[in-house]
Amino acid sequence: KMYKEKAHASYYHDKFNGRKTASGKRLDKTKLTAAHKKLPFGTKLKITNVLNKKSTIVEVTDRGPFIKGREVDLSKKAFMDIASNKNSGAITVKIEILVN
Repeated sequence: KMYKEKAHASYYHDKFNGRKTASGKRLDKTKLTAAHKKLPFGTKLKITNVLNKKSTIVEVTDRGPFIKGREVDLSKKAFMDIASNKNSGAITVKIEILVN
């Protein structure tokens, strides 16, 4: 189910790796997880980079991002799997809800 056609996605800085998330799980930058302000924990999202059409499936395990204009924070692995430019800090993505 389409959630948002054009959303801004960023990723967690390495310094957050291992810290507890809002759901109680620890952040693991090698897992496919995400933070969203409203969607329930455990929601599976398909995140697609609108530029290169690469996509990944992530699970919502945290709240955020708390930067104006950002819709979703991805784990480093999820972000790097779909990013065209590995040096960029944010990309435009399409968000689809698979299971919630």
